[in-house]
Amino acid sequence: MAEFAVYSRFVVTLLAILSPFSAIPVFLALTAGQDQKFRTRTADMAATTVFAVLVVSAVTGDLLLRVMGTSLDAFRVGGGIVLFIMSLSMLNAKVSGVQQTQEETDEAGGKSVLGVVPIGIPLLVGPGSISSTIIEAKRTPELAHLAVVVGCIALVCLAVWATLRLADPIGKRLGRTGLNILNRIFGLLLAAIAVQIVSVGLIGLFPVLAGLPV
Repeated sequence: MAEFAVYSRFVVTLLAILSPFSAIPVFLALTAGQDQKFRTRTADMAATTVFAVLVVSAVTGDLLLRVMGTSLDAFRVGGGIVLFIMSLSMLNAKVSGVQQTQEETDEAGGKSVLGVVPIGIPLLVGPGSISSTIIEAKRTPELAHLAVVVGCIALVCLAVWATLRLADPIGKRLGRTGLNILNRIFGLLLAAIAVQIVSVGLIGLFPVLAGLPV
């Protein structure tokens, strides 16, 4: 039951970070004037890109940390700070600069692979989701755990795919105000999760904070 709660929190964390509802206005703007077939293909490509990047991050995260010479706890603190910065932007109903800059949005106008860049990367998947995936994948070295992590990623990507496929009716039904409200709710959840990740990392780096002997 405890493990189920941990994996559920990971799914919620990824959903909050990817925030597919906040991507809807950008998705509709970048695919404006295109037919439904093009939008469907773009949504498919975006979800596939997110899945591929996060699975690679989960599998190679251990190697990446060793190459960088950093500990998991230090990565938790850094990743948690990135998530908290993103949550502040979400609470203000904005796309964080950590995810995508205005220059990247403008440059994407003429690209034919919008599902990969900039919708898949960096609008949806970026430093925040990659950090969270590596942290969760590194929690235990068992292959069964890694398999469940990949399953969680697949579940989240399915939700992203469904949201983008239904971007037009969702955008019309909720409107900008409704999308902003959902974005702020996800931002609040992400802020709480970020604080939790940072606190765990700090305790790992400085055991005295938990009253443990150094």
